[in-house]
Amino acid sequence: MIKILKYLKPYTWLVILTIGLVIVDSYVTLYLPDLMSQIVDKGITRGNVDYIWQVGGKMLLVSLIQVLAIILMSLASSKAAMGVGRDLRNEVFKKVQGFSLGEIDKFSTASLITRTTNDVTQIQQAMIMILRMVVRAPVIAIGSIIMAVSKDAKLTMILLVSVPIALLAMYFIFRKTMPLFKSMQKKIDRLNLVLRERIIGVRVIRAFDKEEYEKNRFEKANVDLTQTALKVNRIGAIIFPIMMILMNFTIVALIWFGAKQIDLGQLQVGSMMAVMQYVMQILFSFIMLSVIFIFLPRASVSAQRVIEVLEAKPTILDPENPAIPAREGIVEFENVTFHYPGAKEAALEDISFTAKPGKVTAIIGSTGSGKTTILNLIMRFYDVTKGSVKIDGIDLRQIPLKELRAMIGYAPQKASIFSGTIASNIKFGRDEISDEDISRAAEIAQVNEFAQKMPDGLNSTVAQGGTDLSGGQKQRISIARAIAGRPKVYLFDDTFSALDFRTDARVRTRLLKETKDATVIIVAQRVATIMHADQIIVLKDGKIEGMGAHGELMKSCEVYKDIVLSQISEEEAVGGELNGR
Repeated sequence: MIKILKYLKPYTWLVILTIGLVIVDSYVTLYLPDLMSQIVDKGITRGNVDYIWQVGGKMLLVSLIQVLAIILMSLASSKAAMGVGRDLRNEVFKKVQGFSLGEIDKFSTASLITRTTNDVTQIQQAMIMILRMVVRAPVIAIGSIIMAVSKDAKLTMILLVSVPIALLAMYFIFRKTMPLFKSMQKKIDRLNLVLRERIIGVRVIRAFDKEEYEKNRFEKANVDLTQTALKVNRIGAIIFPIMMILMNFTIVALIWFGAKQIDLGQLQVGSMMAVMQYVMQILFSFIMLSVIFIFLPRASVSAQRVIEVLEAKPTILDPENPAIPAREGIVEFENVTFHYPGAKEAALEDISFTAKPGKVTAIIGSTGSGKTTILNLIMRFYDVTKGSVKIDGIDLRQIPLKELRAMIGYAPQKASIFSGTIASNIKFGRDEISDEDISRAAEIAQVNEFAQKMPDGLNSTVAQGGTDLSGGQKQRISIARAIAGRPKVYLFDDTFSALDFRTDARVRTRLLKETKDATVIIVAQRVATIMHADQIIVLKDGKIEGMGAHGELMKSCEVYKDIVLSQISEEEAVGGELNGR
C-alpha cells in the first residue's frame, strides 16, 4: 500500500484538504464532551439556565461545523480515491499493452482482468478509508486519552485493561485474515477464468452437451470462493461483539468507580459523563481501526498484485540504439532456435531461410511443427533464444517496435473482429489509411461480396468478436485489414482456411497483383493454397525438412510429398508442378 500511496501525489491538495477537515471533525468530537460537562457542572447543578442556553448554542454551532466538515471530507476523499483508481487502471492497461506474449501467459488473461478491475476497486475502497479513518481514529484516541486524563486521571486508569484487550483482538484479526485474503484474490482469478472460458467456448460447450459439466465447474469455483469469503466475514464479525462487550464492561466499571468518587466528593457528575464519552470515543476509535484492519489486508494483497504487474519488466523492449531498416522487406532467419517460456523442448531448431520482395514464401507442416511460431518471431511477439531474425539486414531487436510493425501486415490464424463497423475493423484506428484504401482492401479481400448485401455496406455494424459473421467473412475482413496499409511484409497465418476454393483463388489472384513488390509469407495447412509459391518451407517438429518450389519438393522431400498426396491426387500434384513451372 505504501507503493500505491505515491499515486496520491497529483491529488495532494485534496489529501491536505481531507486531513484538515478530519482534524476539524476530530477537534469538534473532542470539544463536545467538554462542553457537555460544563453544562452539567456549571449549568444544571447550579440551575443556571442562561449558561445552559449559552453553552448549548455553542454546541449546536460546532456540531453544524462538524457536519459541514464531514460532507466536504467525504467529497474530497472520494475524489482523491477515485482519481487514484482511474490512474492505476490506466497504468496497468498501458503496462499490459507493452507486455510480450510471454508476460501475458505468465500472469494469465483472467488474472490481468481481475487485477485491473477487482483489485483496483479494493485499493479505491481502502484509500477512502485511509483518508477518512486512519488519521481520525488515532487523533480521536490520543486526544480522548489526554482529555479523559485531564478530567480525572484515576478513572481513566480503567483503559489500562480495556486498551490492551482491544489491541490483542486487532492483532488476532490481522494475523488470521491476511492469508485468507491472498487466497481469496486467487480464487476470484479462478472464478473469472472459468466464467471467461464458459462465455468464449459457449459453442463448443453446447456442441458437446457439456453445459452441466461447466455449471458444476463454475459452482465448484464459486463455492470455494464463497467459503473463503465466509471465513473472512466470520472473523470480521467477531470484532464487533468483542468491542461492544469490552465497551459495555468499561462503561459499567466507569459508572461503578465514578459513582464512588462522586459520593466521596472527589468527582463531579459532568466530569464523569465527559470521561465516559471520551472512553467510548477511544473504544470507537479502536473499532474504526479494526474495520480498517479488516479491509486493509485485502487491499494490501490487491496492491501487491497490481504492483506485480506495474513492476514486471517486459522482455520485448525498444532498442537503446535503434536502427531503421531500408523498408525493402527482406526477411532473414539465421540459425534460429526458440524455446517458449518454461518449455523444455525447442519449438524451432536451427531455422535458416530468406524471404525476398516480389516472392511468395509458404510454410507448411503438421500441427505443432512451428509454423505460427515463425510468424510470432517476425512480429517480435517473442525474442529468439539463439540466432537472429533480420529485416533488410538489421536484427529485429535493433528496430523500434512501432517501425517494425508498421512494415508488416498481419492476418492471424483466428480472425479478431472488434465491435464497430466493417470499415472501422479494416482501418483499425490507423489515421494514415484513407477511405480509398479501405475500399481497395475490401475489394481485394472479397469483403464487398457480402458487405454490399448489408444495409450500410462497409459501414454496417458488426458485433464484438464477429458473432454475426461467418468464419470466411471474418477471415476476409482480417485479410483486408492486413493489406489496407500497403506494408512491405505480409504475414498470412492460415488465413485462407475458412474460404471456399473459388473465393480462395480470387483472393490470392488479387493479392499477387497487390503484393508484387512486397514480401509475402503464407502459413497454410491446405496444399492448394501454397502450391504455386516461389519458395515452400516444410517443417517437422520445429526443423526444416525441405525447402524449394513445389516440383522440387515432390521429388526431394518425402514429408512434403506425403502432405500433398494426403490432400490431392497424384495427377493434381503433377499438374500443380507443371503450372508452377
